[in-house]
Amino acid sequence: MPGQGLAGPATDQVKGTVDQVLEILTDPTLKDDRRTKERRAKLRQTVLERFDFSEMSKRSMGQHWKERSPEERTEFVGLFTDLLERAYIDRVEGYTGEQIVYLEERTDGNYSEVRTKIVTKRNQEIPIAYRLQRADSKWSVYDIVVEGVSLVNNYRTQFSKIIRTSSYRDLVKKMQAKVEGEEAAELSTPKPKVR
Repeated sequence: MPGQGLAGPATDQVKGTVDQVLEILTDPTLKDDRRTKERRAKLRQTVLERFDFSEMSKRSMGQHWKERSPEERTEFVGLFTDLLERAYIDRVEGYTGEQIVYLEERTDGNYSEVRTKIVTKRNQEIPIAYRLQRADSKWSVYDIVVEGVSLVNNYRTQFSKIIRTSSYRDLVKKMQAKVEGEEAAELSTPKPKVR
């Protein structure tokens, strides 16, 4: 990508969102188990402001997106958003003071990639890249790459396989089961390696 540097507007916006999330996670008044719903609602709102779940959904469905009706697309975006929230909320809430380092930003027109790394307490580094697109002055995340694994590509592979071997309706049922806490072996969330 042509524009490359340590920081820029996309990095500033990602950092702002990450800082808000960390503020919520470290707020002593929200750590009480009786305030879990409130804490999670604040986390969800913060993430919804930065992440473009419609674009993530579209990219995760790949070629199958154009085959979906407007109603199916709306249903899918809601389910996919809930699926990601369920898959990642516990990990985010497991934050214990790991260091977040912003490495570089690469921008090409209305697209940018912000590269970061999380440094664990054991001094292990987990690379995370945020892929964003700009609308006006707002940068929105449409993909996250953790240790070289794209969240969107990972789900696209799984979704495409289920649709090809079964049906879109079957995919929706599996997603609903996963969101409701039932096991759906065909749907897995990429996880960083345990270090």
